[in-house]
Parts: sequence; C-alpha cells; structure tokens
Amino acid sequence: MTFPDLTEDEQLLVEAVARFVEERVRPNVADLERQGAYPDALVAEMKALGLFGMAVPVAFGGLGLRVPALAAMMEVLARGWTTLAAYVNSHGTVAYAIATHGTDDQKARFLPGLASGDHRGSLCLTEPGGGSDLQAIRGAVVAQDGGYGLSASKTYVTNGAKATLFLTLARLPQADATARPRFGLFLVERSRPGVSQTTTFHKTAFGLVDTVQIEMDAVPLTSADLLGGVEGKGFAQLMEVLEIGRIAIAASAVGLAANALSEAMRYAAERVAFGVPINRHQAIQLKLADMATRLVTARLITREAARIKQDGGRCDMISAMAKMHASDEALAVAHEAVVVHGGAGYIQDYTVERLHREALLYTIGEGTNDINRLVISRRMQGDEEMAWLGLLP
Repeated sequence: MTFPDLTEDEQLLVEAVARFVEERVRPNVADLERQGAYPDALVAEMKALGLFGMAVPVAFGGLGLRVPALAAMMEVLARGWTTLAAYVNSHGTVAYAIATHGTDDQKARFLPGLASGDHRGSLCLTEPGGGSDLQAIRGAVVAQDGGYGLSASKTYVTNGAKATLFLTLARLPQADATARPRFGLFLVERSRPGVSQTTTFHKTAFGLVDTVQIEMDAVPLTSADLLGGVEGKGFAQLMEVLEIGRIAIAASAVGLAANALSEAMRYAAERVAFGVPINRHQAIQLKLADMATRLVTARLITREAARIKQDGGRCDMISAMAKMHASDEALAVAHEAVVVHGGAGYIQDYTVERLHREALLYTIGEGTNDINRLVISRRMQGDEEMAWLGLLP
C-alpha cells in the first residue's frame, strides 16, 4: 500500500514492516492466539526493526518518525495483528511525551532505552471509579524529603506488567484547597520503592496484551521525575500527548477494518451458495461496498488528523473525530464481516470472530467515543479549529 503523505524513506520503512507482518506475523497469529503465550520472538523482531523507537528522535536511537508515518506503521501492524499495535501504542505515547515535553536530562535518561525496547513505557492515568474524568483523580504527591511522595491507584494500565516506566498523572500540592487543582505528569520507574502490581484483568479480547492495576504507595520522587521539570503543566501536556494516542488508536482501527474486509472478501469469493460464490449475490455485494466505503473514510480522516498534527495545527478536535469515526467504522466493518461469514463468523477458527471482539475496545480506549464527541462539541464553540477544518459558515 502507498501512503501519499510519506517521504520515500518513510515509505520504505513501512514496506519493510509490511513484509514482516505478511511473512512472520499473519501466518502465525491463529496459533499464537490459541496457545495464549506472550509472543517473545515477534517482540524481539519488533525491537530489531526499531518499532519501539517510532516516536523517539534519531539523536536518541529511534526512528524519529513524523506523525503520518507513525500512523501508517500502526495501521500496517494492526492489519496483521492488532496485539502488536497495542504493544507499541502506549509505549510510543510515553516516548512522544518525553521527546516533546521532557527536559534534556529526562530525554537522555529514558529515550535510548525506550527506542531499543529495553525500557517499556505505559500510561498510568485512569483510577478506580474515575473513568474518563481525569480531573477528578485522587492520586497525588505531597512534599517529602526535598522532593515528592506519590500515592495513587491506577487501573486498566495497558502493558503494565511489561512496563518499566509509568507516565503517571497526579495532583500537585496546593496551599488553597478551594483553588483549581494542579497536575503533574511524573516519570515513575517500576524499580522505585512503593510501586507494586496487583490485579490482572481478563478481557473479552486482546488476551496477550496485559492490563493490570498499579499501586503507588509514597513513591519517592524529585523534580527530575516531573515531566518538563515545571509544576502545573501536567494536564496541558497530557491533552497534547493524547492527540498522538488518539491518532494511533484510529490508525489501529483502520488496520483492523482492513483485515476484516480482506477476510470477508476472501470468504465471499470461496463460499458457494445456490450454485455460485456468494460474492455474486447482490445482498453480499452491497455489504462489501458499504464496508469498503467505511474503511476508506476512516483511513482518510485518520491521515488528515496525522497531517494536521504534524503541521502544528490545533488537533484535539480532528484527532477526536478520527478516533471516534475510525473506531465506530471498524466495529461496523467487523460486524458485517461476521455477517458475510454467516454461522462461520461466530466460530473461533475464523479470524473475523476475533476481530469483532477486538473492535469494541477501540471505541472505548483513549477516551470513549462519547467523551470524544464532547471534545468535538466543545471545540466547536471556538473559531480556531473550526476555521482550520473549514467548518465556519
């Protein structure tokens, strides 16, 4: 596949990953899912390809990909196996946060390890009972021994069992309890005293992507562990960083939808009913046409969000649109792929059964789609992004 927004070098990198997916991943996905064992060999190959360093600048050993190229990589990975895209999604968001907002010391400390995959990054945002309302989190730091002590319970931490570095949102100390809360993003290494892993969650899909609860009990930190080193910027930093996460999720959803459409087309060409392949029946043709249209629109809005983010435009609105639309369309495409398969689509021997279960997660992660609709609605109250997207009357 050609990605029009990529440079020649970026296109070559994407093609190399696409070959890895076709030759090493797709033939083995069914067995790996059935065995339920973590795919260490494939992860090692991903490290060798530099995929854990997609968002890390070249100066620190990464690929230094621009946003359109990062989105293309996520689509290609998810088209082969969504699990592999999930391994590098939150990791890449952590790397991007440090590369964009970190101090020189933080970049030197963490980015080389994140690029190689020796350091694995994960986001610690959501708290039990908190959900999408991140400003209501209770996790906080207090002044302690010339630095901070961080106490928080963070739940649904994706890749948390493998992570060695947690980008953690916490409240900052403030003298006036009635004032608007201040937040910081802290770089918390798993090796710090007071960090522990408790619950492991068993999910409907993505069984090989660990999701856990992380407890932090008076973890000792200093200002060197505060992203950017300046108090009070954490929430603004997070909102900017999550734009990359939404684009990555959107691109992953596009990859899943492409896989589902491909499986539906193949099955429809092979399955014979009433004397002809079912892709000769108009009812199936209409479904395939709708699926293809949904896939293309999801891909186009995701590419547009990546382009705007790269160009430095306001991106919270278009990234929310891309994440919402791509995930909604992926779920619809996966559902229709099951319908095209008929009873076979409900059998685990067929890829579309798994894709249907996986697609639902994309409508939930990186902010539920209703939360993203609220983001879009609120941004529509101003002129800047409305003008950028050509939405003003």
